[in-house]
Amino acid sequence: MSNYYIWVPIVVGVLAIIFAISLANSVLRKDTGTPAMQKVANAIFQGAMAFLNRQYRTIATLSIVAAIVVATVLYLFSKGTDADRLSLAWHTAIAFIIGALCSGLSGYIGMYVAVKSNSRTASAATRSLGEALIVSLRGGAVSGFLVVALSLLGVSLLFTVYNGLSNPSVAPSLIIGFGFGASFVALFAQLGGGIYTKAADVGADLVGKVEANIPEDDPRNPAVIADLVGDNVGDCAGRGADLFESTAAENIGAMILGVTLYTATGSPSWILFPLVMSAFGLIASSIGLLSVRKSAVIEPDKAAGRDPGDIAMRQLTIGYWITCILAGIGVFVGSYLLFGDSKAVGAAGLAPWVWYGLSGLVGIVLSIAFVYITQYYTSGTWRPVREIAAASLTGPATTIISGISVGFECVALPVIAISCALGLSFFLGSHVTFPTSSGLPTAINPGGIYGTAVATMGMLMSCAYVLAMDTFGPITDNAGGITEMSNQPEAVRDVTDALDSVGNTTKALTKGYGIGSAALAAFLLFSAYLDVLFSYTKNPDVYHVDLSNITVFIAALLGLTLIFFFSSLAIRAVSRAAQNMIEEVRRQFRENPKIMAEKVEDRVDPDYARCVDISTRGALRAMILPGVIAVLTPIAVGTILGPQAGAGLLMVGTMGGIVMALFLNNGGGAWDNAKKFIEAGYLRVNEKGEVVDSLDPDGIILGKKSEAHKASVVGDTVGDPFKDTAGPSLHVLIKLLSTITLVLAPLFVALHP
Repeated sequence: MSNYYIWVPIVVGVLAIIFAISLANSVLRKDTGTPAMQKVANAIFQGAMAFLNRQYRTIATLSIVAAIVVATVLYLFSKGTDADRLSLAWHTAIAFIIGALCSGLSGYIGMYVAVKSNSRTASAATRSLGEALIVSLRGGAVSGFLVVALSLLGVSLLFTVYNGLSNPSVAPSLIIGFGFGASFVALFAQLGGGIYTKAADVGADLVGKVEANIPEDDPRNPAVIADLVGDNVGDCAGRGADLFESTAAENIGAMILGVTLYTATGSPSWILFPLVMSAFGLIASSIGLLSVRKSAVIEPDKAAGRDPGDIAMRQLTIGYWITCILAGIGVFVGSYLLFGDSKAVGAAGLAPWVWYGLSGLVGIVLSIAFVYITQYYTSGTWRPVREIAAASLTGPATTIISGISVGFECVALPVIAISCALGLSFFLGSHVTFPTSSGLPTAINPGGIYGTAVATMGMLMSCAYVLAMDTFGPITDNAGGITEMSNQPEAVRDVTDALDSVGNTTKALTKGYGIGSAALAAFLLFSAYLDVLFSYTKNPDVYHVDLSNITVFIAALLGLTLIFFFSSLAIRAVSRAAQNMIEEVRRQFRENPKIMAEKVEDRVDPDYARCVDISTRGALRAMILPGVIAVLTPIAVGTILGPQAGAGLLMVGTMGGIVMALFLNNGGGAWDNAKKFIEAGYLRVNEKGEVVDSLDPDGIILGKKSEAHKASVVGDTVGDPFKDTAGPSLHVLIKLLSTITLVLAPLFVALHP
């Protein structure tokens, strides 16, 4: 009976793709706005697609080379007969190519619809807040549902094609390449997109806002189109590839852990459970998305003075809560269906499905906790952002110092939350015991380890909805730019500004969600790596990674160093590309003064295409080195120092990556929103220059073009490569380390028997 459950993820995956297509059709049928709106939107579309085409050609070449190298290495160095080695090599290579292709496809299609949604959102904003919210959210949902559906379908179909139904204990190890291919593409997509967007953003902000004193998205700024393009290639395509890789790698890792329990019980349900949970998550996310309706949105003229941004955010929050509640129900239903007749035994008179349902609930609660922790550190409602805004009164230096201190502080609460979730889910899972005569390794608690895997699945069940909220951000940002560049009335800009503010919040929340899921996945994939080593060596000592062993200690130190060095390369790449952008914007202002002519009729358009090209070339060149170093380091360590050293690198590198990503993401987000806090007119001082309440009617407003605002722009510029380049790329790096070691474990064991 258990084998029939494989049809659940396949059928739901197909239905989710159909759902995404229907969402795309509903958005693309909307009005595209005035000719002026369409002109700006077409420039953004052409720039975004030109970059993506060039980027994916580069990534495709690298992927084909990587697949050939992996297949060759596995054939030459893995154990077994020639037929066994050949089977492992070609199965892994094919899975790698399919994973890379699906990852690229999901990002490409999602970004295409997102870029096409921006002018439609701007047009909808001329009519109502509710219509603009629905258009932008559903445009973002196309990416969210495609990413999760293609990941789920890819893993499920490969499992079936690789004889998973007849030989479920072997198939998961053959499809590891799918996760590696997804990770490989995601790293370069996130790096390239992050470098592009921040090079353009820094150039547009520093020269446009600070030096030329012109507003954001002003058509006189030569870098404005490149900046708007960057929002899409970084936050749509890059984040889509990131979360595609998350769902793929974590499903495969959990399936590998399930193989151990399959050998103990004879039930393939332990292997199929992650796929069924992902399917239930898609159903929950679709219901949560459809619960956000135009009729449920209160229009600003009927809201008794309420902030339109608060109105929109409330609707998104309601949809998220509905998704989480349905996901919680789905965890228990799925656990009951798959584990209800298991040979495992639950403690305290409770069935195993109850304990694992509770473990999944822990993951869902962690996702909610991460959303609110991230909101605390990146929203202007709370102390951290206001503290940075106040520091801007004394200049850029204190703004930067304050932001760094907030970044360091914000690591504590998320790490405590992750630790509690891992500990509690392990504790709950350890209440399930398995037949002792099954050959299970005695060095671990398999029930507890599987509990952490179920918690990871629980956290990822809302992935499609969260990614829809993330892609909503660049769509509304672009809509705001189109509205300003096409000279729409102030009332329209008020609507797009409100949605843009919500989009900034949702993008920050998604980064928090991404690193939270990466943290849970890191332990899951680390445990899966040890299981793979045990399957080859049959030596329970592989489960003991001893830091007092000199090779393990060296590898661990290298893993931690890799995190810092990789971050350095990513941030330096932004700095170099941004320098070129700044010089180009200054050159255009200097050599073509008509760009800034006083009379509108005397003005000429700047050379937007030149700035787009500078960002494109800079990003594609700069993404290669950090990406190659990230791929080669775990391979070198495992090959030279052995599989246990690889485990040491994986363990400590993951811990360092989690902490560093939290610092970069939340610190950068706090700087960004401190700037927006000032731009919204909430920084107020008394006659002595002391900060007063943001709503004090007697306070002096220090808004746009003030010295405090200029200092906050500098702080935001420092934080840009933190939160949009290095930080999100570390999410991918953490999981890439795991998938590489999983794929090449046979090589490490063969070289160090």
